[in-house]
Parts: sequence; C-alpha cells; structure tokens
Amino acid sequence: MTWLITGGAGYIGAHVARAMVAAGERVVVLDDRSTGVVGRLPDAVTLVEGSAADRALLDRVLAGHAVSGVVHLAAKKQVGESVEQPLLYYRENVAGLTVLLEAVVAAGVRRFLFSSSAAVYGVPDVDLITEETPCLPINPYGETKLTGEWLVRATGKAHGISTACLRYFNVAGAAEPGLADTGVFNIVPMVFDRLTRGEAPRIFGDDYPTPDGTCVRDYIHVADLAEAHLAVARKLGVREGGDLTLNVGRGEGVSVRELIDVIREVSGHPVEPVVEPRRPGDAAKAVASDARMVRELGWTARRDVRSMVESAWEGWCLRHPEARTGARGGRP
Repeated sequence: MTWLITGGAGYIGAHVARAMVAAGERVVVLDDRSTGVVGRLPDAVTLVEGSAADRALLDRVLAGHAVSGVVHLAAKKQVGESVEQPLLYYRENVAGLTVLLEAVVAAGVRRFLFSSSAAVYGVPDVDLITEETPCLPINPYGETKLTGEWLVRATGKAHGISTACLRYFNVAGAAEPGLADTGVFNIVPMVFDRLTRGEAPRIFGDDYPTPDGTCVRDYIHVADLAEAHLAVARKLGVREGGDLTLNVGRGEGVSVRELIDVIREVSGHPVEPVVEPRRPGDAAKAVASDARMVRELGWTARRDVRSMVESAWEGWCLRHPEARTGARGGRP
C-alpha cells in the first residue's frame, strides 16, 4: 500500500512517516513546510511540497503515486490562536479537509485516517474519558476537530471509505533527538524553555479537586502515538467500510506538579515552580480510557512519562545547548 501523510514533516507526522517506512509501507508526504522540517523525514519518503487544500495538486499526487490510503495530520492546532482567529481555523481545518476529501473520493481512495484531539471532549467531569463521553468542545480548535470527525465519517459512509478518527491526548517525547518538538506550545517544551532562561516553571492553579491540587492529564509518547497510527492504518487495510473512533492515551493520569518534578530531575534544573491563578477552561482531570484501542487493535502504549521527558530533553538540548549550563549535575 501507498500512504499519503499530509503534514508529514511536522513533529507527529515525521514520527508516523518513520514508523510506516520502518514497517515496509510506501509513504508520500505532502507538507507546506510552514512548521514542518524536511530533515526529519527518512530517505525512503517521497516529499511533495504544497498545501493539502490545493485540489489540483492533490489530484496529481493521489493519482501519480497510486495512493491507497491517507493519514491527515495537516492542521492548525493552537487553542489560544483559534480563539483569536476562528475564521482561520475553520478555513484551514474544515474547509481544507473538505477539499482533501473531495479529492480522495474522486481518486477512489478507500482508507482515511483523521488526526483528531481530546479537545473534542471539552472539560468532562469523569474519571476516565471514553469514546462515548459527550463531545462538548469549548474553543474553535476543538470545534473544528469535532466538525472534521463528522465530515470524515459522513464521507466514509456515503462513499464506502474505511475511516478512523484518533483522539490524541497530550503528546510528548521524541523517538530520537532530531525529531523532538520544535515548538514551545505544549507543557514539556514550555517548562524546558523557562528553565533554560533561568525562570521558574508555572503551575496554573493548585486548588483543583485532585491529590496535589494541580490538573491531571494523560501523556503519551510520540513514538507510541506513531505506532498507534501504524496499527490503525493496517486495520483499515483489511476492513471494508466502517469507522473507528479511538482515544490514544495511556489511561494513566499525571499531575502538572508531578510532571514538572520529573522535568526538574531529568534536566538537573532545581528551580521550584510558581503557582499562578487558574486558566479558564482547564479541566481538573482529563485521562483517556484506552479500552477500545486494546479491544479493537490489541495495542497499548509502552513508554512512561520519564522516557517522554528524557527523550524530549535530549532533543531540546540538541537545539539549545545552553540549557545544560547551570543544570545541577550537568548532563542527565
């Protein structure tokens, strides 16, 4: 099979591309390089530079490479930015997806894997979030992901396409240092950034109804996430029609304070975090149930939080060697 991965030069996309190539799949990556890094990709990947919303380009790529399945990762994904620019997010994440699906239908592609998010759930008050937990997103980013799921499922049902929507929880780590996240938008690189600049990590609220008062989240290693994509892609390759909607997490909660403690230990930076007021919209707890993933695919995440932090730190230090300066004990 030949898989087209949109956004495949990005942080998650490059890991998915490498996992697929390592498993013997043929991979074509379509990326506009707005955030992607071409150097992340293995040599066996065919790279096409351009937008996943360019219909003429899509038609050429799907036909020219005999694409049999699509993994759609290209999207805008910053919550705060989505609140400030909702039109941009709906245009990129929904209108762009519509163009891609039209091209997929026209080309006769029969497998489509959609990158969704736990943001579709909003702030549910449950111990474990299952795929049946009501979806009540609280920001435009989450809304566009939920709308994308509806669009993917409806298209699949109408045109006989096997579809899957993967709801990611909190992604961290790196399979190797050169593949680490280059953005400073998620909690792990945000803490790294503050420690590197000699500033205290921030905790937004310590009065939540959790064991230590800080928010609890489910973190998954990006290498595990890539392997989950491979498992789902292979499932789609042997089934005709139907839809899979799956949480991708570890089913284990880690508090913000616990995570920062691991980061401080691994990095050798002993700076104590500071507590600031709560941020609006933060749920006290958001932990995935992975029961459906285990049942449907026999797959479960293997890597723990410490391995996520250690691998992410090595990648951070590759780009920010000054981060080791002043770290107690030097290299972890």
